[in-house]
This record gives sequence, structure tokens and C-alpha cells, in this order.
Amino acid sequence: MRLQILGCYAATPRFLSPPSGQVLEAGKHLVLIDCGEGTQMQLRRFKVRFSRIQHIFISHLHGDHFFGLPGLIATFRLLGREKPLHIYGPSGIKEAITLLLKIGDSWTDFPLHFHELSSSESELILEDTTFSVRTLPLDHRIYTNGFLFTLSGGERRLIPEAVEKYGIDKAYYRRIKQGEDVYDSNGALISNALLADPPRPPKSYAYCSDTAFQPALVPYIKGVDVLYHESTFLHPEAALAEQTKHSTAGEAGRIARMAEVGRLVLGHYSTRYKDLEAFRKEALEYFPAVELAEEGAVIQW
Repeated sequence: MRLQILGCYAATPRFLSPPSGQVLEAGKHLVLIDCGEGTQMQLRRFKVRFSRIQHIFISHLHGDHFFGLPGLIATFRLLGREKPLHIYGPSGIKEAITLLLKIGDSWTDFPLHFHELSSSESELILEDTTFSVRTLPLDHRIYTNGFLFTLSGGERRLIPEAVEKYGIDKAYYRRIKQGEDVYDSNGALISNALLADPPRPPKSYAYCSDTAFQPALVPYIKGVDVLYHESTFLHPEAALAEQTKHSTAGEAGRIARMAEVGRLVLGHYSTRYKDLEAFRKEALEYFPAVELAEEGAVIQW
């Protein structure tokens, strides 16, 4: 998996502090997660191919998370897009986007599919043979979801010297990769464990945008490789975080520790703070593997 941060600040967009937007590459998929103002400019800046984006996930309908979406859709149209585009977001997102398209008489020339979300429970919203996406119910001022992205390890891997040793016909290779036992040239059944290595472990990424401190989230993200968790405030503003249903960096660290994740990435910083290192230091009091989301940063695993 490869994650690139397009923007990672809260509320008002500024020249050096763009709001939420991320691109996640998972196998053959390239998805956009949230789309604050200026996201398409960031996509151009970091040379992301617009045509590869087929799925967009919007956590909630606050402006710093989706006001860039109408402009991006309009640009797709101007670029002559033909591929379908799937948008996953809270109920109301279809009405908001289609009203703008209607008023501007700028209907898309490509299929535009809205998948509106309303469940307060985690649900599977996208799945193919290697990739799946589930919602993560969050606790914010309006209906909000995070998203759990999982990339499977794929098929088992052939052991070349083993299939040669047992004289396995190439016609059986596909079945071996799928975990089956097969017959050798003498008609003896050969265990799959002798012919192939196990598939790679699945990789996972949990995106938790705006949310209050929420221990109920932990079972959904237990053991994920990388957790992005909002950290709008530092501890001295904990009362403000509680009032606005946001989290402090320390609370993000506590969630990461309870969920036993691999790495914690902080983001969604209030622009009142000038020193992002203070966020890292606060989270490190609770969890040892902390990284800061910064404009243009790339995280791979």
C-alpha cells in the first residue's frame, strides 16, 4: 500500500495548510479519501493521474472534507472522462452534487454512481477478489464514517524447484496457487504445502477523520498496519476537543495503543498551532510509532 497526503489541516484552507485529502494506492486500485478545497490542484501538483481514480470516499459533509468534490467532477468532464466514477459518502451527497451540476447545466458525460451511507454500524461497501472497504462509525457533530481498507495477500506462491522435483504439469499451476493439492506425473497426490508458500499477509489502512475520543472504535481497527487518526488539538485544548467532538494527539495515541496498530499517523491539525512536532511528542507519551501527516508526505508498507 502507498498513501500520499494531499492535505491534512482542519477547517479553513490556507496557502500552506490545505484541508483533508489523501490518495491511497492498494494493488490495482487508486482511491481518493476526502476531497477538501484545492484537492484537484494537489493531485496535479503531485502528478496523480486523474484517470486512475475510480472510487472516492467522503467521510462527512463538512466543507473541509468535500467542498473540492464538485470542481473535481467538473474537471473529469472537461478532460473527457469516460470511465465510471463511484462516490461513497453520507446521505445527502448526491443531492448536493447533482444540484450544482443541474444549476450549471454541466451534467457529466461519464457514469456517476453515488453510494449513500446512513448506517451507524460498520458495513462492507466495496469488495473484489483482492481489496475491500468497510465503514468505521465515528463520533462527530454530524454523521461521519472512517474507512478501513484491506488488501489481501493474493494467491499462494509457487516454489519452482518443488514443482520441478515432483514433475507437476503446468496445467495445475493455477490450482496450486489457489491452495489445492495436485497429482504428480506418477499419479501421486502431492500436498499443496510442498509446492507453494503461503500468501503474503493482508495489508490494512484505517482512516479515521473527524471524531471525538471513541474507545468503541478499537475492535474495528484492531491490529491494522497503519492508522490515520485525527488530532485537531493538543491536550491544553482538551475541553475544546470534547466540545467540538474532535480528538487531541494524546487521545489518538491512546486509541492506537488500545488497538495495537502498527503505525499511527496524525493529522487534521488546527491551524492555531505552529509546531507540528508538539503533536508527535504528545502522542508518543502513549504510543511508540508516531508519524505526522504533512502535505505531500508518502507512507508505504
